[in-house]
Amino acid sequence: MLPVDPAPGLGGILLGGIIAQFVGDVHEDMIPDVHRLISQVERGERIVQPRLRHRYQADRHGLGRSVHRLVNVDNEVQFQFSETGTPLQHVLGAIYVLERLDGSVRKQLSQILLKAMTWRGPLNQIFVSYLTGSGSSTISALTDPRAWALEILGFPAGTIKPSKKEVQARFRDSLRDVHPDHGGDTGSAGRSIIDLGEARRVLLSQ
Repeated sequence: MLPVDPAPGLGGILLGGIIAQFVGDVHEDMIPDVHRLISQVERGERIVQPRLRHRYQADRHGLGRSVHRLVNVDNEVQFQFSETGTPLQHVLGAIYVLERLDGSVRKQLSQILLKAMTWRGPLNQIFVSYLTGSGSSTISALTDPRAWALEILGFPAGTIKPSKKEVQARFRDSLRDVHPDHGGDTGSAGRSIIDLGEARRVLLSQ
């Protein structure tokens, strides 16, 4: 399964995680070729025989199988990677998956893979936020950002499209409620303020 709607979706985040996990162990001489391959796949070019000397095969007969997963732990994503195969094979597999996707989604996910190539750090929630450009990295925020934003800002069930004025009012009221100066929990205030800001951004950008 590779859910990519709305892009990048959990599938795009998983592909980015695969790249970030394995690209550091790909020989540095190959990195320019990896960049070039992502660009070619993004443009929809037919790759007959990449310089990386691996031919893509749609069939699985006789091929090694690697399974990578995103798992939900307390509404946060965690990566589980297979170690079968070489780092270059994992990187190529993540890139070639893009060929199956619609052109607009392929373009967005290509940018995710390029961002992932520059990451140097643990693959945690900060990494997920970095990939998506989002302030929140919870499962609910990634799978249905609009519903999550409506819930975070306290809109009643059944709300479809609140006005800009309503969103701003809910944001200000919620911000006041979670702020420590108004009795909010000092331990969770920082996370709550980030989530409120992201929820406002989601609703105002749609």
